Amino acid sequence: MPKPIKHREMLRRLRAAGWDWPYHRGPHPFMVRGDDRPTIPNPHHGDIDWSLTKRIIRQADISVEDWDNL
Repeated sequence: MPKPIKHREMLRRLRAAGWDWPYHRGPHPFMVRGDDRPTIPNPHHGDIDWSLTKRIIRQADISVEDWDNL
């Protein structure tokens, strides 16, 4: 089972996949690539569980294999 990921590491990988900086509008930050906007969790809640990471990368249209190689 994959380990939880730190918020900073998630942002680094999403940027490496072509997503722009996290924007803060509303209750949750989000990143932008074209018209897509995956929502990312707030950084003050600790590490991000793999189940939530999986939902975020699915929303960002990134395969698990690609995610592991970023």
